Amino acid sequence: MVEKQEEVWLRGPLTGVPALLQPVAHTLRQAQEEVHRYTTNFPDELLNEQPAGVASVGFHLQHLRGVLDRLFTYARGEALSDTQFIELQNEGQTEETIEDLVRAFDRQIERAIQQLQSTSEASLTEARGVGRAQLPSTVLGLLFHAAEHTMRHVGQLLVTARIVQANPPPAYRSDLPAR
Repeated sequence: MVEKQEEVWLRGPLTGVPALLQPVAHTLRQAQEEVHRYTTNFPDELLNEQPAGVASVGFHLQHLRGVLDRLFTYARGEALSDTQFIELQNEGQTEETIEDLVRAFDRQIERAIQQLQSTSEASLTEARGVGRAQLPSTVLGLLFHAAEHTMRHVGQLLVTARIVQANPPPAYRSDLPAR
């Protein structure tokens, strides 16, 4: 029997992450663990399914990576690149495998944790502009929102993954006669 592990926030501080950013780091690591848990053995054929018109598992995995990249870019005080805008436009259009998408998300989590480790607590209240309109935020506001937004999409991914696996479209169901 596998021993149940405590949630990440109950396992103590993450090495090198400033104290005030521990909740962000804990949330991102928790999201990473949950993505792995809910996508293990998920069939590639169901990545783009949208039951009842909700966002697909593939979209959520792309969006998780992309939103972290974008929000952490703003937290550094940088503008988005042309590549980031193209990736944003292409979210939800993937031919990648579940393994590729999860691996890309893992790499983005590692970059985010590295950025948290190098973020000074003294910078957390510094103003940052968001988007083309440069809407007002702060370094902490962006980092906190990145973590919160990530967990929101992990929850949506979980529900969508369960629904499409429990009720796959007829083309993917083995219990129906072949046509």
